[in-house]
Amino acid sequence: MEMSFRKLPDNQHEILVRDRKGPDVRLPAQPVGPAMPHDLVHAVVETALGIDEGFWGAMARGATFQGFELLAPGRHRRSGMKVLRRGGDAVLAAELSVNWAYRVWRGLPAEGRGVGRAPIGPDALARTGPRLDAAAARWSAVPEGGALLWHWGADS
Repeated sequence: MEMSFRKLPDNQHEILVRDRKGPDVRLPAQPVGPAMPHDLVHAVVETALGIDEGFWGAMARGATFQGFELLAPGRHRRSGMKVLRRGGDAVLAAELSVNWAYRVWRGLPAEGRGVGRAPIGPDALARTGPRLDAAAARWSAVPEGGALLWHWGADS
C-alpha cells in the first residue's frame, strides 16, 4: 500500500492511499499538527514497532475511516466496517502506543497526574524516537505542493 502525504498551503495536508484491498481513498485537507501529520506519525510508529493490526494495517485490509473519500466513484465492495469490527481493539491499542511514542518524542510529560500508565516501554521508545526524527526531517523537506511517499511495511 502506498500513502502519499501532500503538503498544502496554510499548514494543511491531504493523504492519498493506493494499492490496498479496498478502493483508493483520499483524506481531504487536514491540519498538519505541531511537527508532521498525525497519520504519518501512525505510519512511522506502527512500522517501527511492527504493528500490523493498527490504523494503517486496517487501511491496507480495506477499512475506511471517517473523513476518507473514494478517489473514484463506486461501491466499496468489501465493507471497511467489517474490518474494523474484527480488529477494532487492535486499532485502539495501536492508537494508544502511537500517541504515547509521539508524546515522549515531543518531550511532553510521561508521568504524573492524569498521564496514565505507559502502553509501551523504553525499548519500543528507543526504536520510535530516531524514526520520528527522520520522518519529521523528511516532512520538513517537502515543499508546498510536494508529497512524502510512504510504502506501508517498507519505510522506516
